[in-house]
Amino acid sequence: MRIRRFNKTKRAPGPHVLWVSGAPGKRARGILRAGNRIVPVALGRAGIKADKREGDGATPRGRFRLLRLWWRADRAPRPATLLPTRRIRTDDGWCENPSDQRYNRPIRLPPKSPGDRLWREDGLYDLVIEIDHNTRPRIAGRGSAVFIHVARKGFLPTAGCVALSVSDLRKLIGRLDRGTMIEIG
Repeated sequence: MRIRRFNKTKRAPGPHVLWVSGAPGKRARGILRAGNRIVPVALGRAGIKADKREGDGATPRGRFRLLRLWWRADRAPRPATLLPTRRIRTDDGWCENPSDQRYNRPIRLPPKSPGDRLWREDGLYDLVIEIDHNTRPRIAGRGSAVFIHVARKGFLPTAGCVALSVSDLRKLIGRLDRGTMIEIG
């Protein structure tokens, strides 16, 4: 399969869909299609599953809205996008505890406290797109902190997110707006 990279052409804002599918024989690898562009992605170590559970390592099957772009302002200027944006602060995190009323929501994390910390040294969360998986309704134990973010070298598996190379993610962000959906499956 030939992979075509994003180019820098402008597109008119408006609703569109990003399509993500698994790669045959490699459940933690896949492709993302945005219009006529196809790029490789890393998926959860358990592949794509319809019955997502907290900690199962699966990427949830379904259609989700893109809610907001989070970025590390100390590492890059605000990316050009029509998505709502938020700078990542050193204490930003995500609640992954199903018994907490803040489950699957952004929270402030004091040093050494549990949760998914957004301020990371490895660069994986330098650009994070929040999606609306398990938000309406929010069900304890059905999965939290499912994002689109930067992939590890070699596209190693994620904990359940969709991960792209930093260059592909930067190019993609400029094509996204409030009407964008991601279809995983």
